[in-house]
Amino acid sequence: MAERRSLGRSFGWLWAAYGVSAFGTRFAFDAFSLIAVVVLHAGPTHVSVLAAAGLAVGAAVAVPLGPWVEFRRKRPVMIAMDLIRFAAMATVPLAFALDRLTFAHLLVVAVVVSAADITFTAASGSFLKTLVPHEDLLIANGRFEATTWTATVLGPPAGGAAVGLFGPVMTVVADAVSYLLSALGLCAIGGKEAPPVRTGPPARFRAGDLLDGWRYILTSPVLRPLFLNTVLVNALIMVGAPLLAVLMLGDLGFAPWQYGLAFAVPCLGGLIGSRLSRPLVARFGQHRVLLVSGTLRACWPIGLVFIGPGNAGLVLVMAVELGLITCIGVYNPVLATHRLNRTAPDRVARTLTAWSITGKLTTAILTALWGLLAGLTGTRTALAVAGLLLLATPLLLPRREATHEDEDAPVAADSPA
Repeated sequence: MAERRSLGRSFGWLWAAYGVSAFGTRFAFDAFSLIAVVVLHAGPTHVSVLAAAGLAVGAAVAVPLGPWVEFRRKRPVMIAMDLIRFAAMATVPLAFALDRLTFAHLLVVAVVVSAADITFTAASGSFLKTLVPHEDLLIANGRFEATTWTATVLGPPAGGAAVGLFGPVMTVVADAVSYLLSALGLCAIGGKEAPPVRTGPPARFRAGDLLDGWRYILTSPVLRPLFLNTVLVNALIMVGAPLLAVLMLGDLGFAPWQYGLAFAVPCLGGLIGSRLSRPLVARFGQHRVLLVSGTLRACWPIGLVFIGPGNAGLVLVMAVELGLITCIGVYNPVLATHRLNRTAPDRVARTLTAWSITGKLTTAILTALWGLLAGLTGTRTALAVAGLLLLATPLLLPRREATHEDEDAPVAADSPA
């Protein structure tokens, strides 16, 4: 079957590196929130601030890194970001062992990891576009998406069990090691990566480069609506994560392993969705798949408002997350492929950096606001407001399929006929 054909040895190592890193991240699912609640006894406001500040400051730090990454070989950048994340995460268990772990320490580590995440994502997108043939990008992105959800199925229950046996800090150790293994996998790719070529002015830093990614997105009729929709939807989904941690682990008395299980089992829907994305595109086209799956994914989170204690509450969370994640599993690889195809080769790193920074900043700001809202009105009310706003986000999706007139000439030349 075409779906299972090999994409080459180099892609195999890239995929393996991605897989081990994804599992480490999911094994440490909400580790900082758990440490803040269980070890540092933080409340909902502090947990939301931890999530928001790490994203916001990390995104700000990453702003000049987009143009810096664009004109450098991508694999060395990816390896460096893995090593930086390993070193930063490793300081948490060390500080805990010395009884010196503080809320401020967690904030600093969250900032460093967030900035490195953005930079790694920008470099990896550009690297993938040069590594995999144009016609195989959807297959590659589908495999990454399936790997993400596989790691999410397996990681949180295993991490929850590890938290129960060894405490939440042990999961951070595993996450740190996964970044080191990812770096080794990237080194194993081998070969010599061609240096990127800059078109236009000489290859020196320009202040305008900082904004070039946003300029490129916002002036593109193809990318702009998808950008606005995706950033807002992801942020409104993510604002519920720290609130659900407080609600389930605190008010409703769920054990850490139950909390992990509630978000792990539904990730089977991500596997299903990622497997369906390519045949759905082949049958209905990219535009229709993006529109329908993008609309459906906004309809599920409102159900989290009705979560209660015990098995019934656990089943409700799983059902809502299953529907949500299945739709996301279809949407994400199609969006990632569409975005790469509609972005000129010498703009990929800056475009992905701008996209990631905007997403993280928006999530950070809304997470902080929702933490304050939860403190004023209660956790359930804050979840309800987010769910209701999500129902309006499909209005931002493009209603018609992009035509050649909508595309910039360099992008159209790189896109399928």
